[in-house]
Amino acid sequence: MIHYAGSKDAPYLLDSARSSSMKSLIKILPRLQLYTIKAVLLFVLVQSLLRIVFWLRFNNPLDPISSSDLWRAFYLGLKYDLQVSLVLALPILLLGWIKPLHPVYSNSGQRLWHAYCGGVVLALLAIYATDFGHYAYLEQRLNATALRFVENLQISATMVWQTYPVVTGSLVLILLVYISLRLFKFVTRYIEPIPGQYQRWYQKTTIVLLTFVVVLFGLYGKISWYPLRWSDAFFSTHAFTGQLATNPILYFFNTLKNKDETFDVPAARDAYPLMTQYLGIDQPDLDTLNFIRHVDFATESQRTPPNVVVVILESFASYKAGLAGNPLNPTPNIDRLAEQGHYYPKFYVTQTGTARSVWTFITGIPDTELNKTSSRNPLIVDQHTLINAFDQHKKLYFLGGSASWANIRGLLSANIPELEIYEEGSYSSPRVDVWGISDLSLFREAHDILKNIDGPFFAIIQTSGNHRPYTIPEDNAGFVSLRAEDLELEVTEYGFNSLEELNSFRFMDHSIGHFLKLAAEEPYFDNALFVFFGDHGIHAPTGKHTPVSEEQLRISGLRVPLVMYGNGIISQPQVFTKVASQVDVLPTIAALTQTDYINSTLGRNLLDERFDDHRYAFTIEHGGGRVIGLLTDEYYFMMHFDGSDARLHRLDSDTPRDNVAAQHPELTQTLAEYTAAMRDTIQYMRENNTPADIISSDIQPAN
Repeated sequence: MIHYAGSKDAPYLLDSARSSSMKSLIKILPRLQLYTIKAVLLFVLVQSLLRIVFWLRFNNPLDPISSSDLWRAFYLGLKYDLQVSLVLALPILLLGWIKPLHPVYSNSGQRLWHAYCGGVVLALLAIYATDFGHYAYLEQRLNATALRFVENLQISATMVWQTYPVVTGSLVLILLVYISLRLFKFVTRYIEPIPGQYQRWYQKTTIVLLTFVVVLFGLYGKISWYPLRWSDAFFSTHAFTGQLATNPILYFFNTLKNKDETFDVPAARDAYPLMTQYLGIDQPDLDTLNFIRHVDFATESQRTPPNVVVVILESFASYKAGLAGNPLNPTPNIDRLAEQGHYYPKFYVTQTGTARSVWTFITGIPDTELNKTSSRNPLIVDQHTLINAFDQHKKLYFLGGSASWANIRGLLSANIPELEIYEEGSYSSPRVDVWGISDLSLFREAHDILKNIDGPFFAIIQTSGNHRPYTIPEDNAGFVSLRAEDLELEVTEYGFNSLEELNSFRFMDHSIGHFLKLAAEEPYFDNALFVFFGDHGIHAPTGKHTPVSEEQLRISGLRVPLVMYGNGIISQPQVFTKVASQVDVLPTIAALTQTDYINSTLGRNLLDERFDDHRYAFTIEHGGGRVIGLLTDEYYFMMHFDGSDARLHRLDSDTPRDNVAAQHPELTQTLAEYTAAMRDTIQYMRENNTPADIISSDIQPAN
C-alpha cells in the first residue's frame, strides 16, 4: 500500500510493509540530514561496486587471497569509501541549510544538488576508470606519481587513445551516471517536507552537534585510540590485499606529498662500484644494480634456533647512561648487561624520531623521506626485511602505545608474515598517561606471552614511557624515586633537565632489570639473545662527562647504547670500539644466532672483520632542510643533501665546530664520495627492495 500526502505537502512514499520504528526514525530525521545520508549511500554504493569490479578484473586465481583476508579487505575498503563519501557530501550539509539551496524545500536546491551528485558520480567513475588503467599498466593503484604523465599531455593522451576504448568507455560512463542519478532521484523525491520541524534553538543546536559527531566518527573510522589510516589497508603480506582494500582517491592524496621523492638511476649506477666494495657484493651487476648478498652459516641442522628479543628503548641517549660515564649511575641494569655481553659505545642511529628509527631498523635503509617519514609513504610500504630470515620463529611486536607510531603498523603487517602486534587495547595493564602503559607493565605483558610460546620466537618490545610527564606508576616493582636531598650532584650538569626526567630514565632501566629477572626463571631465557638500543637520543646539553662535540655537533641525538646479551649465545663479553650503525643490527643478530639470510640493503654484520677498515655511520638531519653525513672514529663529515656546503669536524677537538676540511682534503674527498654514494644508493634501495625484488631470480635491468 502506498500513501501520498495532501497537496499542502510534497508527495512522499510510505511503504506500509516497513516497521513502525523505521517510519518513526525517517520522520524524525531532519530533511537535510536524510537527503545527505542518501547521497552518502549513493557514493558508497558506487565505490563498493567498483571495488568488486576491481577484484574480479585483477585478482590472480593462481595466487588467491585467503577468505579472511578478502573479507577484511572489503570491510576496510568500505570504511575508506565511507570517509571519501562523507567528504564529498559535506557541501550538501554545509550549504543545504541556506533556504534557496535546501535540497528538499527548494526546487532550485533540488536541481543544484542533483546536478552536484551527478557530477560526483561522474568524477568517481572517471577516477576509478583511470585507476583501473593505471593498475593494468603498472600494477599499482592510482597515486601522485601519475602526475608525471601530465608533463607531456599530448603523448599521454595519444597513448590512452591508442590503448583504451575511449569512446566506448565514455558512453558507458554516461550511461552509468544516468542510471545512478535516476536511482538517486527515485530515493530522494519521496522525502517528506516537514515545515517547522525543529523551531526551538536547543533543538537545532542538538541536531547540529549530533550531525557533527556522526560525521566526525565516520571520518575517524575506528573505535580505537588511532584513527583509520592508509597503512591499515596493508595488513597482509599478500600484496594484492592492500591494493584491494585501498581507496584510490585517498591513496592518491596520501601519496601527493611523496611524488617528488624518488631515485636517480644514473646516480645510483655511478655510486654502484664504490658501494659494491663497501657492501661486499659477491656478484655485482651494474645493469640490474644488484645489491643482494646471500649469507650462509655452516651450522648443525638439528640445533634449536635461538630466541631473539629486541628492545627499542625510548629516548635512550648514551650520555644519560652509566655506560658513558654518567656519575649519576642512572642505568645499573643495562650497565651490568653490557659487562656480560657485547657493548658498542660508538653506535649511532641515523636520525632522531621514533618512526624513522623503527623504519631504519626494520628495513636496513635510512629514512631519507623529506615529507613526514618513510613509514607514512604508501609508495614504499613493501620492504624486504631480514626478520623474515628467522623463518622458524614466531614473530611478535609489543608497543607501549603511542599515536605517533601507528603508521609503523602498515610497514610491519605488510612485510612480516603472521606477525602478532600487541598495542594499546591488547593489554590488561592500565594506561598510566598519554604514552600508554608503563614500561614495567609492557615488559610484564610481553613476558607473560613469551613464556608460553612453544618454539623459537623473534620478539620486538618498543617502550614509550620515557617521555614527559615522566610518570612513575604506583605499581612499580619496588622502584624508589630519588629526591633532591638524595643527590650530591646537580642533575642538570649531567644530561638531565630535571629530577623527574632522571627518575623516569632510572625507571626504564629498572623495568629492564625486572624483565630480565622474570625471563631468567623461564626456559626461553637460556637460549635467547637480548638486544637493547635506543630509538634515538636527545639533542640537549649533555653534561660535563661527555666530549663537547656531542652537544655542539648534535651527535647527542644520534649516539645511543647498543647492548647484546645472551647466556647461551655470547660466551665472551667484549666491548667493540668500532663505529656501528642502526642498519647493522639485524645482520649482526643473524650472525650471532647463525641464521642464514639474504641482505639487500645498507646493513653489514658488525662481527665481519672484512668491513672494519671502512666502518661509517650514515646520518641525516631533517630540520631546516636535509643535512647528511658520515661519522667515523675521529671525524664527522657533513653536507647538504644536494652535496653543497661540505665540511669536516674533528670529534676530539675542543672546538669541534671548526671546519677542518682544508687541512684534510683527501679524507674530506673520500668521505664526500661515500656520503654521496650512500645517499644515491639509499634513494634507489628504498623503492627497489620489495620481497618480490629480492625473491625473483630474473632481475631486470633498472630503467
